[in-house]
Amino acid sequence: MTATDLQTTTAAAAGSSAPLRLGTRASVLARTQSQAVADALTAATGVPVELVLISTEGDRSSASIAQLGATGVFVAAIRRALLDGEVDLAVHSYKDLPTAPEPGISLAAVPAREDPRDALVARDGLTLGELPPGSRIGTGAPRRVAQLRALGLGLEIVPIRGNVDTRLGRVAGSAGGPGDLDAVVLARAGLSRIDRAHLITETLDPIQVLPAPAQGALAVECRSSDARTRELLGRLEDTAVRACVVAERATLATLEAGCSAPVAAYAEIAEGETGPELFLRASVTALDGSDAVRGSLTRPLADAAALGRALAADLLDRGAASLMAVGR
Repeated sequence: MTATDLQTTTAAAAGSSAPLRLGTRASVLARTQSQAVADALTAATGVPVELVLISTEGDRSSASIAQLGATGVFVAAIRRALLDGEVDLAVHSYKDLPTAPEPGISLAAVPAREDPRDALVARDGLTLGELPPGSRIGTGAPRRVAQLRALGLGLEIVPIRGNVDTRLGRVAGSAGGPGDLDAVVLARAGLSRIDRAHLITETLDPIQVLPAPAQGALAVECRSSDARTRELLGRLEDTAVRACVVAERATLATLEAGCSAPVAAYAEIAEGETGPELFLRASVTALDGSDAVRGSLTRPLADAAALGRALAADLLDRGAASLMAVGR
């Protein structure tokens, strides 16, 4: 499709009642969160939205996140479909996006965020501290692996992949089967979105396990040239959430790290002396759990990106780069 054809198609859609086409991965979680965005957009604008399911490299591979290595494995195919005019907008788990901008694509909206904390689903209703040494605990994220090892609880960390229900099914008793794991750690946001929050045995305090940058947030993208769709999507924007995730991802970008690095960052809005402020915490943990650097900073909401860069610079000054290389 040529640029002229794409403009003609977009213009025709603007003057008709044709639904907007939303590109999404096919997993239950991706479809659920994309449908929520579609419903919110229709409620706000009256424009119908239909889902278009797209298979990504990350969906087709059975390799671990660390083995996949390159960022964007869950988004590249969807972005290609967007640029090719096969879909009009796309919804991603924000934490899956590369930190570098994609030419021709705009981040048109960051909607309200789910609880960004990690959650434990364990056999027999146990909490993390109640799991006996030697318990097998599954996770696919190097960040979680590093932080769990750093707690020094004597747990055996088992790498896992698969959708949420596949992971839950490996916990003894959680899905009616024997299971081969004592527990798994997942994002609380994902469990909540697909109505599995009742299985959570403990929501992990960020003091123990700090979340991934942008965890629990969604990113809604469209073509930069599509002014109509950008305007429609802007009605879903949550400015406070965007400020938080901008700070978190600026930390990640400055550290030159991706989803396979043991980097955590979590921003909250707090009341300062002169109004709302961003309170940002971040950490880099050696994959073997042997060492970590942590820090925090506070700045006004308007300085979100600068806040993330400043905190990352502090972590680098204290040895973060060498820690990211440990255990690779």
